[in-house]
Amino acid sequence: MKPPLFSLSEIENILYHLNYRWNLQALSLWNGDSIPFTAYELYEGYDDFINLDTLSGINHVAKEPEKKRLQFALIDHYLQRTLLPHENEMRAWMRGAAAQVDEEKIYFREIIPWCQSFSNYEKRQVLQKETGPLCKFLKPFALNYWKILLKILTDELGYDNYVAYCERKKGIDYTLYYSLLKQLLEATDELYFGAMERWVREKFARSLSEVTRFDAINLLSLKQFDDLFPGKGLDALTPFFKIWGIDPEKTPGLTLELGRAAGKSAQAICLMLQVPEEIYVLMRPEGGWGDLETLWHELGHGLSAVFTSPDLSMVMRDMGTSFALSESFAFLVQNLALSNPFLEEFMGLSPEDSKTLSYHKSLKDLAMFRRYAAKFISEYDMFMKGDLSNGEPYARIMARYTGFYYQPESHLFDLVPELYCLDYVLGWMAETVLENHLRERLGTRWMFKSEAGRILKGWWGQGNQGSLSEFLARNHLMEMNPEFMIKRWEKNLV
Repeated sequence: MKPPLFSLSEIENILYHLNYRWNLQALSLWNGDSIPFTAYELYEGYDDFINLDTLSGINHVAKEPEKKRLQFALIDHYLQRTLLPHENEMRAWMRGAAAQVDEEKIYFREIIPWCQSFSNYEKRQVLQKETGPLCKFLKPFALNYWKILLKILTDELGYDNYVAYCERKKGIDYTLYYSLLKQLLEATDELYFGAMERWVREKFARSLSEVTRFDAINLLSLKQFDDLFPGKGLDALTPFFKIWGIDPEKTPGLTLELGRAAGKSAQAICLMLQVPEEIYVLMRPEGGWGDLETLWHELGHGLSAVFTSPDLSMVMRDMGTSFALSESFAFLVQNLALSNPFLEEFMGLSPEDSKTLSYHKSLKDLAMFRRYAAKFISEYDMFMKGDLSNGEPYARIMARYTGFYYQPESHLFDLVPELYCLDYVLGWMAETVLENHLRERLGTRWMFKSEAGRILKGWWGQGNQGSLSEFLARNHLMEMNPEFMIKRWEKNLV
């Protein structure tokens, strides 16, 4: 038997260094800065490490659960190194791709904020017509990327298909959730479609059958309620967390970048360069309730990372294979921001305005949950059938469960790697378990109790060291199920 080429400490340190370099590049790209490494430099000098011999060697020097994390961290870089030239080519073409709407050029990266803030129905109809041909033009680049990735997984790494790879990496039974989510979507059809039809008619004076995904972006931004938003900047809102003994502006390891400098990405994100010492919450504010929700969501990620215990090993802190638990904390913090107690006591809304906003927030949540669930179902089908070129099933499934029209040609540009939509769904279901526990223990105003901060820090300190189910069991919380979520929707929407 061939002896391992690298010791355990060498493997850990090299992977840590590579992860840091990769995240540092992501940080630079988000800020619109020049990247610190060109494509060839990122992995230059690592050929002796990033290979299948090292992957095999991990079996001999590491034990579970660290072994699995190290293996998949190495696989990530094995794939990224091969795919990087293709990704850079696709990104270059997409960077210049723009739709012409009247006198405006709408670049792909700006479609969401444009739909939210600067469009009307007629302009969004033009955008849809313009983006169709653009997606068809870019499709070969995206398809080539996925064909190469899938070939590596099957031919070199021995996985039957992409779903099998994700299942092994994340420890999720995708077939189980594929069936469960179909049942859940059907169970909430009547509640959702009745309420969404009314909202669409109220906002656009059109039926749900007449509107598209771009209209959904506008509707679900809650921009129509921004006149209720107090005239406060985000820096005046973050002191809320002092109730929990947290000052996000002064928490060691946490950096907030909330400016509108030119070149910054419109996509808010939390980047974890090293946990818990170097966490970035990045956001380009657009104004209104959307900013509050977005920042609170990313702070849920950031705070749970920055309060992770430094006593955990580096591998257990930094090399997670699933982030559904982090999503549950993100949704917990996000959803409290538009709860009635928070809206009335902290934001100063009247009970009537709070009720109006809370109703539409609940409907938005139901719509977003159905979007994530539908995307997972369509992506599961696509990868199991092995046909990534046909976007018709995606468009049909998305229309069936959301009611909005989706372009078949856009399916590869709405695809999230590693079936991450299910991470969102599972995180959301777990969030309702966490929120129910806090409410039963501290009351409906739990977010205003310092004890909530103590409980949350206790949860966050455990890091991402186990699965979502293991976390719930370890903390004597109820098993994850959709019942709390359904009851919340029914209470707020019926």
